[in-house]
Amino acid sequence: MAATTMKFGSFARHMFTMLLGCLLMFASVSMAAEESGKRQLPWSTVFQGEEKFQVMVKKAQAERWRDQPIGVRTVLAARALLGTKYVNFTLEVDDHIEHPVVNLQAMDCWTFYENALGFARMLQAHQGPYSPQDLVRMVELERYRNGKCDGSYLSRMHHLEEVFADNQRRGLAQNITAQLPGALRMRKEVTEMTEQWSSYRYLKANPRLIKPMAKIEKRVSRLPVHYVPKERVRAVEALLQDGDICAIATTLPFQYTSHVGLIMRLRGRAYFMHATSSRDKGRCTALDKPITDYLMESPRHAGIIICRPKDLPIKK
Repeated sequence: MAATTMKFGSFARHMFTMLLGCLLMFASVSMAAEESGKRQLPWSTVFQGEEKFQVMVKKAQAERWRDQPIGVRTVLAARALLGTKYVNFTLEVDDHIEHPVVNLQAMDCWTFYENALGFARMLQAHQGPYSPQDLVRMVELERYRNGKCDGSYLSRMHHLEEVFADNQRRGLAQNITAQLPGALRMRKEVTEMTEQWSSYRYLKANPRLIKPMAKIEKRVSRLPVHYVPKERVRAVEALLQDGDICAIATTLPFQYTSHVGLIMRLRGRAYFMHATSSRDKGRCTALDKPITDYLMESPRHAGIIICRPKDLPIKK
């Protein structure tokens, strides 16, 4: 009798544990579903500038941009965006929710090149009709680790060096810098975001992410980063192509790069297209000087890093 009672008690405890586990799992799933439902941004935040987008699509179709190689397509899209006002931190749109966003009405240097490249890739990805959602997806492929935003701020790549490495690994680009004449290896301890975390809206609102960000920056510090010193850039200008992503290497000790734009071939030179915060240049997206001349404007400009984008692989 005692043995039977013990067995029954053991069975009851086992059933209670299973029931409790199921209830906890259900509660967890419910909370996750509720949180997932909360992790949505209004479309007006996700995409701004639909009228501009439609104008660009019509122009691209009328002029058959799709028939051009990706570098030319990227420059055509970039030229259509010239004059757009400069606004910094255009990706920091919420305190907690991370989502791919596109703003064609205001850009910083990074989003200018991403929007132009994303538009160029979108034209090749399918024959249309094209939607703003298509452009958001193209930007997500470029901006997020492995091409996918998982809702976490840390799934977004915040350092150009990682973007170039990640996109090259996925077959979406080639960092050609090391093959350019005169290129040198850079070695730095990247601490930009962990030291200046209060400047970033999401990190300021979620300080628990500072330590994971420090681990990411440590990995970025170990990447094999090469640059062409500015004194040697004039000799490699002829090797640069339309649509090359041109990152500006910096002399600052805690980061590899400080700025980014696109190359455009013009009158035998490699010109620099970028979104500039300079008031003298209009605080807007602009076609600037040849890249060599631009580099000489500041002692903080150390040289260039060049990444050459590719179209998306064709699905068979």
